[in-house]
Amino acid sequence: MTVDAREAGASQAVKAQLRLREMILAGELPGGARIAELTLVEKLGVSRTPIRAALMRLEQEGLLEALAGGGYAVRTFTERDVSDAIELRGTVEGLSARLAAERGATAQALRQAHDSLDRIDAVLARPALDDEDFLSYVTLNQMFHNLLSEMAGSAVIARELERVVSLPFASPSGFVLVQANSPRARDMLMVAQDQHRQVLDAIERREGSRAEALMREHSRMAQRNLREALQGRHRDRMPGAGLIRRLAESPAT
Repeated sequence: MTVDAREAGASQAVKAQLRLREMILAGELPGGARIAELTLVEKLGVSRTPIRAALMRLEQEGLLEALAGGGYAVRTFTERDVSDAIELRGTVEGLSARLAAERGATAQALRQAHDSLDRIDAVLARPALDDEDFLSYVTLNQMFHNLLSEMAGSAVIARELERVVSLPFASPSGFVLVQANSPRARDMLMVAQDQHRQVLDAIERREGSRAEALMREHSRMAQRNLREALQGRHRDRMPGAGLIRRLAESPAT
């Protein structure tokens, strides 16, 4: 196989992975459903090789589970699974923030982080937030969290963090759009933004323990948002919400 052929195959696998993830999060492939490779070949218009590569990657992300008899099924999650994933994100992000403070972030990274927070401030300064504003917040918030990860200067931690947040409800902005219609939505984003500022200040002052504690506390806000989102009327706005089993649906332990 030529280099061009291998690159084309890898590109098809990535595209198939992205499309399959979209289908899972949108509920087109419901939780517990077995994946039919031939159906996906016809639907996505690619061969079985990139489909299989995409399925393997989605299993590594945690959205699929390998079946004992072969093949894959869409995973479902308990509320505890989701809570644990958020807790793990907070732990890894806390470690990342501590290392960024102790090792020292570059001037360029700090400028970029301040710029992303300034842009969030501009969004939150509006008297009323519409859907476009919430989408802007999600983008800028993700940008800031990515910069914090880069500041640690650790490829190992960055890779683990990427794996943790690949589950949609464990990402830094997993519950923002769900709560967009809540009367307290803007207030919660203001609190989160204040925490962003404090974390960045701790990193600049080289206060590693403080930076780590602040990031852990930041993830605890996501835990509260999880409980509210699962009980709220707009649960269906959360990507992948259909994969989360309610307590009544969870098997007895």
